[in-house]
Amino acid sequence: MKNNLASKGITKRVALILSLLVIGLVILIRVRLLAVPLERDEGEYAYAGQLMLDGIPPYKLAYSMKFSGIYAAYALIMAVFGQTITGIHLGLLLVNSATVAVIFLLGRRLTDEIGGSVAAASYALLSVSPSVLGSAAHATHFVMLPVLAGTFLLLEPHPMKRVLASGALFGIGLLMKQPACLFVLFGAIYLFIRHLGAGLGMKQAALRNLLFITGAIVPLTIACLLLWHAGVFNKFWFWTIDYAREYGTIVPAGQLSHFFVPNVQEVIGPGWILWIVAGVGALAALWDGRTRASIIFLLAFLFFSVLALSPGFYFRYHYFIFVLPAVSLLAGVAISKWSDVLSNRMIAARFIPLLLFSAALALPIFKEKRFFFEASPVEACQIVYPQAPFAESVRIAEYVRDHTSSQDVIAVLGSEPQIYFYAQRHSATGYIYTYPLMEPQKYARQMQEEMIREIEGARPKYLISVIMNDSWLRRPHSDGLIFTWANEYTAKNYAVAGFVNMVASGRTDYYFANIPQSVPQLGNYILIYERKS
Repeated sequence: MKNNLASKGITKRVALILSLLVIGLVILIRVRLLAVPLERDEGEYAYAGQLMLDGIPPYKLAYSMKFSGIYAAYALIMAVFGQTITGIHLGLLLVNSATVAVIFLLGRRLTDEIGGSVAAASYALLSVSPSVLGSAAHATHFVMLPVLAGTFLLLEPHPMKRVLASGALFGIGLLMKQPACLFVLFGAIYLFIRHLGAGLGMKQAALRNLLFITGAIVPLTIACLLLWHAGVFNKFWFWTIDYAREYGTIVPAGQLSHFFVPNVQEVIGPGWILWIVAGVGALAALWDGRTRASIIFLLAFLFFSVLALSPGFYFRYHYFIFVLPAVSLLAGVAISKWSDVLSNRMIAARFIPLLLFSAALALPIFKEKRFFFEASPVEACQIVYPQAPFAESVRIAEYVRDHTSSQDVIAVLGSEPQIYFYAQRHSATGYIYTYPLMEPQKYARQMQEEMIREIEGARPKYLISVIMNDSWLRRPHSDGLIFTWANEYTAKNYAVAGFVNMVASGRTDYYFANIPQSVPQLGNYILIYERKS
């Protein structure tokens, strides 16, 4: 018995050391990639957060279907670390590190120190992978931290204050992104079942559940009141409820497999061993009475995590961050269970589970070594987004900022909100994305007309026209009004002041003085127009 305990203690220490090494490596990777140019979602959040720091409420100069919590989170990060790419990614580093710590606590609570260590290391590595766009500060990272913290509180004894605090944490997650409402539903169902199982009467269990739900809706209620006071509640409601409802029905259910299967394969990628460990371990642990309750809890959490990434059937890569905590915790349960089974075997056999886990971690690190260790921040951006003008946006914005005053407004014809953030100039229109204008939804024509009115009314000094499908996603039946207007409006009121030719990934030619009449090779390009005197 003493030998078994000593053996388990050694295994726990080895697992903890391995976990700390992996987490430390991930932190070094994130530090190395702090300067990766912002992508579109980050640009949106950064610009909206910048406006908030200027005293301008969300949805006034930047329309989006996201809830405003992520804008507030970015504003807080930039207030602390500065309005820079590095500052934003430092904020992500802190959020990700805190999430890793909470996952360790959850894993230890559900199994033991081995399970917690394995889960923490697994999430740290999976969440930085380019397969889930892990270097970008997406809202999904900001959802999972409060949701997991709220989940940890649910696993502890349930005094009323703890139930309310747990609900509030889930509510903060909801304020970051709407699909988090499914995590709120998970928390409410789990809490109700657990209270009934603990012998509480139906009335008592319902009362505590009501307290949890009250805590969950308080953050959103406060946000709505603030938006109403700022005079932008109607815009908020239209974009986050009315338009979001249209957006969620664009992809027919029949095309689910068309998006889901290839994206799942890409997300799993070189981390496939970890995913298999999680799946096989979950099945094995179900047969053990000591771990069955933990596995059922985690499988339920995984189920709701999958539901959270499914609205609209888009299954974008960064949505899978919702699933990574459950997968990581299941892997932790699996390694902990196998270590326990082998604890009374010979010394070499006791470490087989940790050796398997080490191999599962080593494979994605080796396969993605260029992204993690070799590529510069700009090259890393181009590895993940080879067709997008994210690196180019920095230089374009610098030119615009140098040729305008802080009172001037600019307009971007395309979906590149990061340009507004870099240029530190207000937008002439709230349409920082042009994707909705191209979608087969009933508001598309209305949106185009409103964008035209706003730009004509603001008379922006510079107008940046992004000529690439990636920035528009124009469909065969998209309304062409905006393009006809843009051609006529720029010809009449603007002159070309800059031309950016993206010849190939990693090769871009910039022309800001002498604009050529023709170029040897024309790729995707961006035109920078200056308003005529």
